[in-house]
Amino acid sequence: MSEDRFILLAPGAARPGRIPLPPAFAVKATTDDTEGRCSLLEVTVAQDIPRHVHHRADECVYVLDGVLEIEFGGRRHRAPRGAFALLPHGVPHALRAASDPPPRVLQISSPGGWERFVEDLVEAGPAVLTEGRLDPARINPVAAAYHITYEEQG
Repeated sequence: MSEDRFILLAPGAARPGRIPLPPAFAVKATTDDTEGRCSLLEVTVAQDIPRHVHHRADECVYVLDGVLEIEFGGRRHRAPRGAFALLPHGVPHALRAASDPPPRVLQISSPGGWERFVEDLVEAGPAVLTEGRLDPARINPVAAAYHITYEEQG
């Protein structure tokens, strides 16, 4: 019954996951919570997210605080507090902090699965990094299971 799926989180609270996530990520609704329809995370974009394509999921981003730079369709866009962006599947995009402190956003993925991808990246640890930054070539083996491809330099 749908009433059984009601969730009310206190301010600052997050849904439990398979593993603990760093403070930059707070899961508000898991893929299981929404019967696969979406997942919702509050994210501090402290590190640039390289150009990538979601082959199945649309991504929605609402800026809570700070300024987010969004690269989409070959252009760079500034998204200040209160801005919203729909990043449709199939189109390469990148996200970057354009403020200090870094922007805090609500990120919705539809269909869901984003929180599972983040858990897998956290679990992989330094194996997905080069010199402390996300490395597309090292992320792609993890991302493939979520129908995401990061553009590799070369």
